[in-house]
Order: sequence, then C-alpha cells, then structure tokens
Amino acid sequence: MADEARTRHVVGVLKDAAAAHERMTARAAAVADAAEAIAAALKSGRTVFAFGNGGSAADAQHFAAELVGRYERERAAWPAIALTTDTSAVTAIGNDYGFDRVFARQIEALGREGDVAIAISTSGKSPNVLRGLEAAKAKGLVTIALTGRGGEAGGIAEHHVSVDEARTSRVQEVHATVLHALCELVERDLNG
Repeated sequence: MADEARTRHVVGVLKDAAAAHERMTARAAAVADAAEAIAAALKSGRTVFAFGNGGSAADAQHFAAELVGRYERERAAWPAIALTTDTSAVTAIGNDYGFDRVFARQIEALGREGDVAIAISTSGKSPNVLRGLEAAKAKGLVTIALTGRGGEAGGIAEHHVSVDEARTSRVQEVHATVLHALCELVERDLNG
C-alpha cells in the first residue's frame, strides 16, 4: 500500500495537469481553427503530414494513426502520414543532408499544395521542425504548429496552438488532449 506522501505527490501531479488543461481553455479557438483547416483539407482529398521529435514524434504517430484508422467513429480512412516512421528515409536524409532536413526533405518529396503539415514541438524551436514548416509553407501546405512556450515555430505557421506551460511534461500532456480534440472535431465535421 502506497504511503501518504507518495499518494499526495500523485494527487499534486494530477491537479497540476488539470490546471494546465484549464489554462489552455483560453486558446480553444486556435484549436478549433486548426481542426477546421484539417477537415477542409481532408474534404478536398488532401493529406495530413505530422512530425516532431521524441515525445512529439510519438504524438505525431498517434495523431496520424487516429486519422488513418479511426478516433471514435466508424468512417472512411483519411490520408495521414507521420514523417517520423520511415527509418530508412529519416536515417538516409539525416546522413546525407543533416538531421535538420529530415522533415523538410520528406515534405518536399510528398507534400502538395493544400495538404496539411502539423509540426509538434514542446520548445517551438527544434531546427528540423522549423525547416519542415518552412518547406511546407514554401510548397503551399496549410501549416499548423503545436508548441510549448516560445520558439519560432508559431511565427512560421499559419495556425499556432501554443501551450504556455513552464514544464515540458505539462506541455506534452496538453498536446495529447489537443490532438484528441482535433480528432473529435474533424470526425464531427466530416461525418456529421
């Protein structure tokens, strides 16, 4: 049986995460706008490309999987690709062009005008994420940055969803909820 101090610590973590989510409600309109852009692109037969590093790479993969498979509703599959999953492409591009280009090079190869690039970065300043956004913008993709506090990604992207929390763990937790909110809205918009 857990001692009281450890239990209190868990309660504190949960309350802190809940407070971070509550603060994010002030930015709900930015999330809704991003969802509308994703739904419009999918309606037009476009593809969603998601990318990030570390935990954000896992979030990108999770988000793409929800679009290709399903989130909560039975529906047609939607085209979405996490640019973190092709290890041959990531390692070849990293080796030949540098790690800063791993997402940009894939966007240059696969992206079409009207597609969506969703860049996830808790810092908002990961060089490979910034280069990926720049490549997407140059090709006419709709750009969405899901970030933490600060960084240049929000200044590049057309849509910026910023989670202004000091702790990376809180940013990641809110990012996961935001991505689920995007899925819910897109499924509602496209499935009625």
